[in-house]
Amino acid sequence: MSEQEPVEGAAPRGPLRVFLVDDHAMFRAGVRAELGARVEVVGEASSVAEAVTRIAATAPDVVLLDVHMPDGGGRAVLEAMRRTHPQVRFLALSVSDAAEDVIGLIRAGARGYVTKTISPEELTDAIRRVAEGDAVFSPRLAGFVLDAFASRPDAPVADPELDQLTNREREVLRLLARGYAYKEIAKELYISIKTVETHVSNVLRKLQMSNRYELSRWAADRRLV
Repeated sequence: MSEQEPVEGAAPRGPLRVFLVDDHAMFRAGVRAELGARVEVVGEASSVAEAVTRIAATAPDVVLLDVHMPDGGGRAVLEAMRRTHPQVRFLALSVSDAAEDVIGLIRAGARGYVTKTISPEELTDAIRRVAEGDAVFSPRLAGFVLDAFASRPDAPVADPELDQLTNREREVLRLLARGYAYKEIAKELYISIKTVETHVSNVLRKLQMSNRYELSRWAADRRLV
């Protein structure tokens, strides 16, 4: 009897190779311990630049990806990797359950989004399902995705204006739209006031707007606030 050819798109044989991206070392250690022998953790990273380099070197099956990190977060990792390593699948694992974070990561190419309250057994199952090509969400978060389509059924999935903003520019825009002063934004994101001013100028230029009030209305229309 001849050996069966592997099925294209099937889940990898043997332990799934998983990479962890989170800026908190204690959390990464906890995930590694909880997953135990269920998967093979082939690497970890605490920053966007480190993640991009190490994911490319290890070529994991699934990357567990935090959404918010000081240097850009999960979206920046996805944007850097999706063209050069399309075979790698990403599952967001975050403390955030905000609708804009969920939709933003899915737009960027993540195959699923679960919160950090998930049990080790559920996380292992989510990793395997993502590796097999399924889309996986925590129950409440799946509703955000459905609502995004239901509220504007005729709208395209992509938003060219929003997609041209970097992850950090989105973070600055969101806080600006919530009424934060530049000094407060700088403190919240651990950056300088000058850097905040630069990000705001870039957002105004990219969106062809002239002041923060126009930006606030624009962000509210897209439910970014």
